[in-house]
Amino acid sequence: MTHRYVHAETLYDGSGAPARHDCLVEVTGDRITAVTRAPTRLPSGTARVAIAAPGFIDLQINGAADVQFNDDPSPVAIARIAHGARAGGAAHVLPTFITADGNGWHQALRAARDALNAHSPGVLGLHLEGPFLSPRRPGIHPAQAIRPLAEADLALLETAQIPLLLTLAPEEQPPGAIRRLASAGITVFAGHTAASAAQIDAAVAEGLRGVTHLWNAMPAPQGRAPGVVGRTLTHPTLFAGIIADGHHVDPLNLMLAARMMPNRLCLVTDAMRTYAGQVTEFDLMGTPVALRDGRLTGPDGTLAGAHLGLDTALRLMVRSAGVPVEQAVAMASATPARVLRLEGELGRIAPGYRASLTHLNTDLHAIGGLVDGIPFEDLPTG
Repeated sequence: MTHRYVHAETLYDGSGAPARHDCLVEVTGDRITAVTRAPTRLPSGTARVAIAAPGFIDLQINGAADVQFNDDPSPVAIARIAHGARAGGAAHVLPTFITADGNGWHQALRAARDALNAHSPGVLGLHLEGPFLSPRRPGIHPAQAIRPLAEADLALLETAQIPLLLTLAPEEQPPGAIRRLASAGITVFAGHTAASAAQIDAAVAEGLRGVTHLWNAMPAPQGRAPGVVGRTLTHPTLFAGIIADGHHVDPLNLMLAARMMPNRLCLVTDAMRTYAGQVTEFDLMGTPVALRDGRLTGPDGTLAGAHLGLDTALRLMVRSAGVPVEQAVAMASATPARVLRLEGELGRIAPGYRASLTHLNTDLHAIGGLVDGIPFEDLPTG
């Protein structure tokens, strides 16, 4: 069984505790077996890094490395996206399939199942963002393909048999649908929604677990209508993903979210094929999208995903929103692990946990890591 050692000048263990220094992480096979003060003489072959953090987890990534999951819902595309995500420090991902005409999401389910069966490195399941959204809040999603859940959809989702995060508009769904999905083990998030705070509370009672890209594709809170944003900020249990790229959410709103829900906020990228790739323009299901000054938009200026890695999101939270590094690290690792009910497996650097680490330099740029004990550079590129 392979033994590896990582010497971290600074270590954030994912608990939200302040950094520890001069630490040695021992890895045996795919597990962390010890975290100790580094000895004067390090074991032969020890990897030295400035900062070690738990492996980052991206719950929402549509594409990377010149691949878009909607264009190629296959295990090969998933592997390529996971490879691209590692450029920003993501050890694990949920490839994300967004609204499309017909039943393209069926193929996405099959592709994710095949990738998991093949043990594709870093792949944790699937995120379906639509088509069960609100026609009032489509964003860049093709409005003509948006629809409520039908009985056939529910039956297929209930038997998906893979880890699945489903984004939907709760106010558009048939009564009892969220309860059925949650009972089947599906993680249900609200997104692209115009739900009221009362409708969010009703959905939580049925099993709603969180909110997708907080502040985006949902109404802004009003004095007498707090809506999705107001209820998410104040709810005791709801998680939320947030896109910290300097374009989707103002830094003051990032700061507000971080202060209101420090243990319930997840950094996500919403990345598209341009991230860690060469293309700067592409077609998104009939809508031309272009990358200009770090911003992806359609012809009318609508944001079309993001050109973002998790390490960039981490830096923005720290430098623009005033979030302590240890808290921002947890937002990229421990909190998404909790969303997926993997808090006993991922999101911590501690004995017994899976040996997934993200390595950073002193400027918080990703420089490598491990996925279940295997260095990023030794993993397949897709």
